[in-house]
Amino acid sequence: MKVYDAASIRNVAVVGHSGAGKTQLVSALLFDAGMVTRLGRVDDGTTVTDFDEEEIARKHSLSASLAFAEWNKNKINFIDTPGFANFLSDARAGMSVADAALVVVDAVSGVEVQTEKVWEFANDLVLPRFVVLNRVDRERASLERSLESLQTAFGRAVIPIQLPIGEEKAFSGVVDLVSMKAVTFATDGSGKPSEAAIPADMADRAKAARDALVEMVAEADDALMEKFFEAGTLTQDELLHGLQKGIRAARIFPLVCTSGLLNVGIQTLADAILSYLPSPADRPVKGKEPKSGEEVTREVTDSAPYAAFVWKTVADPFAGRITMFRVMLGTLKADSTVHNATRDTQERLGHLLLLQGKTQTEVPEMKAGDLGAVAKLKDTLTGDTIGEKDSILFTPLKFPEPVLSYAVEPKSRGDEEKISGSLQRLQEEDPTIRSSRDAQTKELLLSGQGQLHIEVTVAKMKRRFGVEVNLKPPKIPYRETINATTEAQGRHKKQTGGHGQFGDCTIRVEPLPRGSDFEFVDDIFGGSIPQQFRPAVEKGIQETRIRGYLAGYPMVDFRVTLIDGKFHAVDSNELSFKMAGRIAFKEAMAHARPTILEPIMNVEVYAPSDFAGDLMGDLNSRRGRIAGMDTRGGMTVIKAQVPMAEMLTYEQHLTSATGGRGSYHMEYSHYEEAPAMIQQKIIAASKAEKGEEAEEEV
Repeated sequence: MKVYDAASIRNVAVVGHSGAGKTQLVSALLFDAGMVTRLGRVDDGTTVTDFDEEEIARKHSLSASLAFAEWNKNKINFIDTPGFANFLSDARAGMSVADAALVVVDAVSGVEVQTEKVWEFANDLVLPRFVVLNRVDRERASLERSLESLQTAFGRAVIPIQLPIGEEKAFSGVVDLVSMKAVTFATDGSGKPSEAAIPADMADRAKAARDALVEMVAEADDALMEKFFEAGTLTQDELLHGLQKGIRAARIFPLVCTSGLLNVGIQTLADAILSYLPSPADRPVKGKEPKSGEEVTREVTDSAPYAAFVWKTVADPFAGRITMFRVMLGTLKADSTVHNATRDTQERLGHLLLLQGKTQTEVPEMKAGDLGAVAKLKDTLTGDTIGEKDSILFTPLKFPEPVLSYAVEPKSRGDEEKISGSLQRLQEEDPTIRSSRDAQTKELLLSGQGQLHIEVTVAKMKRRFGVEVNLKPPKIPYRETINATTEAQGRHKKQTGGHGQFGDCTIRVEPLPRGSDFEFVDDIFGGSIPQQFRPAVEKGIQETRIRGYLAGYPMVDFRVTLIDGKFHAVDSNELSFKMAGRIAFKEAMAHARPTILEPIMNVEVYAPSDFAGDLMGDLNSRRGRIAGMDTRGGMTVIKAQVPMAEMLTYEQHLTSATGGRGSYHMEYSHYEEAPAMIQQKIIAASKAEKGEEAEEEV
């Protein structure tokens, strides 16, 4: 395999809403480039980038994967990303190491919920992007309707550089508005292109579309705008140069037309990627000096001191940990020792691998800008920087916090250790899942981005590690807090043979703003409690607050100030003051007006406008607050804030209510006080659960 330099590489993240045809598009690109011998199909489970058994079974991408194509003596790296909301963090991770994005949009559905999400990610990263209007061969496909949807959502800068020749079943090629030539494709799936004259019935439409493109290119550049006003148009060279410049500056977002399933428009897309999208050499990288923390910018060259950024880790049951990285600077060589700048450890690199889905190809070295992998690193995880000693550090990825938890029980006794081991491996692969032991119930909790996310994680445990588990209904992560300031004393006194136990403390508790968690302040002057015993008071309070007061949920958003106390020269010890802290805390809670907080979620529902009224009524019935509503074409986006407890069954309801045409995205927003009636139910359920546990112990 040839080693490519930065100027000959294009790193492209393929992103969009689930079902837009991203994986099928990548499959067609690989086939046309001769990287595979047949056109893989998602429905047949034969695509390169959906190779996991769970992805094949569900016919959807569930994690980001790599593939590459050699095209016209250049290399295009594709990062095929999932479009489900539960797995969107993987799409963002893939976009963070890309130099451009292909935003794939279904020609029937137009802009959908996750289309907007990935567009926001691209804006944050200032990524150049193409809009790929895919599946133009579908019934009811429409460039006009889709373009209206896109420009409503993302502005006039979304502009076609191609028009489809025919739509729905008649889709057979494209008119290139830059060269003003038509290209048709063989109907046998081979993707073989043929240049032709623009169909006579499209000539006027093509001219009008080209004029609109020329005007947009001129608008994106002041110098070209002057020339445009003087001459009324731009020369071909000015159009080409201005279009490329506008795309790379993320001011123009060209739209192209394809059908991944029919293999139509694929080769013209590959040509456009090379012509218009930037190489790594065109995009300097930013990082921080490890010693000073100063932000620095570096040109991407092969000769610089080498550094690589780890953007994904895969837990392979056979090969062990597979670390996927981008070479940010310099040249990385196989069988070398590198420094993990994030963890200040040394790592030994074995074979450097290029990934074609699950197929691995060894290479002796990789140059700046390229994407690859290495197996069996010991300490390196997602977000780490590896490189030469004192190489610059790259900003770690930020992953969303889990929003839903299930209790996990082994199907077979003795599998507890296997569960913990497999979950630890999967957490390395997917930082958006968490596993923890509930202090009160002793249950092992698996937390993730939604029901589907957790179900897929459990399926991976079974397929990869042979561990089968049962999922119990999700627990809502309620919290408790206080609404009043009060003081309380806690005294622990116990006399036995020999030394006794004595600890006495006085504390003040006061509420803090939401999101403040817990503060402990030592405000004792003098020696009423010796310095060595004060941490024990905090420890006793910490242990007690985690167990809650009303319903067994952790107490948050308050401050405890230690203001006074007493000790005994002989009988006082750490245990005594720990017990005194517990007693004082419980006494304070009885007078601090404790209350229960529930998590509130930001919810966006996307569905045909016909269902908008019913869906808003349903969200209101779930104690939701409607924050806004947008109409885009025939679709409606409803934004609301809804308690998490009311959203547990929403997925099934939305599917049945809209006939599968609706989708939604949910993420944590904040905690707020639950209504009194809801609090009573939570407390009653907690008491009933504790009663059952007590009976079992008896």
